[in-house]
Amino acid sequence: MYNKSISLFQRAQESIPGGVNSPVRAFKSVGGTPVFIEKAKGAYLYDADGNRYIDYIASWGPMILGHAYEPVVKAIQEKAVLSTSYGAPTELEIEMAELIKSMAPNVDLIRMVSSGTEACMSALRLARGYTGRNKFIKFEGCYHGHADAFLVKAGSGLATFDIQTVPGITGGVSNDTLTCAYNDLTAVESLVAAHKNEIAAIIIEPVAGNMGCILPQPGFIEGIRKICNEEGIVFIFDEVMTGFRLAAGGAQEVLQVDADLVTYGKVIGAGMPVGAFGGKRAIMEKIAPLGNVYQAGTLSGNPIAMIAGYTLLNELKNNPSLYQELNDKTAYLHEGLNQVLAASEIPYVINRKGSMISIHFSEQPVTDFASAAAANNSLFNKYFHAMLKRGIYLPPSAFESWFLNNALSYADLDATIQATAESLAEVVG
Repeated sequence: MYNKSISLFQRAQESIPGGVNSPVRAFKSVGGTPVFIEKAKGAYLYDADGNRYIDYIASWGPMILGHAYEPVVKAIQEKAVLSTSYGAPTELEIEMAELIKSMAPNVDLIRMVSSGTEACMSALRLARGYTGRNKFIKFEGCYHGHADAFLVKAGSGLATFDIQTVPGITGGVSNDTLTCAYNDLTAVESLVAAHKNEIAAIIIEPVAGNMGCILPQPGFIEGIRKICNEEGIVFIFDEVMTGFRLAAGGAQEVLQVDADLVTYGKVIGAGMPVGAFGGKRAIMEKIAPLGNVYQAGTLSGNPIAMIAGYTLLNELKNNPSLYQELNDKTAYLHEGLNQVLAASEIPYVINRKGSMISIHFSEQPVTDFASAAAANNSLFNKYFHAMLKRGIYLPPSAFESWFLNNALSYADLDATIQATAESLAEVVG
């Protein structure tokens, strides 16, 4: 069934570290051989062996309207014949910036970059340059890319591989990185008090997606906003996952909390390698060439990525009902999974916000990294493979959110619910 994928993985390991170009793809958490994808269309992935899967990764979020969305594909084709890169400004970059500003709250100026990692790295540098301070607070289990400062108690792939200490990260970097548990406002208050006038920024996934889907408890984000206002700290929303997915205005719109800086990733390129950081004018004006906080990139504002993202975001802006459709589908899946899991008598928690959802085989609420890690993740691994066998492609780690796309049909959702019933019967008897 996976003969070609097995062969490709063996071949890949001869030339690529671990056989993959991003660690979680290696299936080390769930075991087995990674599936090599050949193509995708709509809600479906097709692997090298010809197997079809209902996709719940959506390229880790950006394929909100499904794979190979025709208007995006057509726009890329038309733009590519004009060249794939210029290294010079284009009108399209302006149009893209104007579109994002029209959708996202508190974005006065925005700078394009080439990845979510680069966006978060640049936003933190900017916050330090703006405040003249060095330290920042992040939350255990939140992942903001692989820049040095963010790899202290990070989620996502590091949680998957149980990597607590990353070689290559200097002591100085670690000393400037302050961490506390997600949803623990008291811990934030204590850190800020202990490092008075030393903290440049607090960065957070406003709805976490890198330890499963974890929702902020009432008052948590609002409490951080208040602290930042009082202490002159830059509040950064990492919206690489939530931006333009939870709503046209992202988590800021849904949670009704303002950020000072916001970071975006591949969603603004409809899955192309791209990112951006933006925010309030007074802060963003510190970036070169206006200010002396330096950031640059040859591929920033790449025309292919820009036209792909512009086409997707323009569709989302002009058809707001798409969000309701997607949220309704996720709610339908949630209810179906809830019924199946309740009947199984297996302890479980389902977390959901908009079109992000995750299952945790846990007896306790999952509200932070510690409670996500304490769940029965070995059972999740068995569930993952049972679902894969039935043509359902879930994130290959218990520490990742599922992302729905609007190409999913209710028949696909019913098939997923049925597959869950069969998978649970298989793995627990």
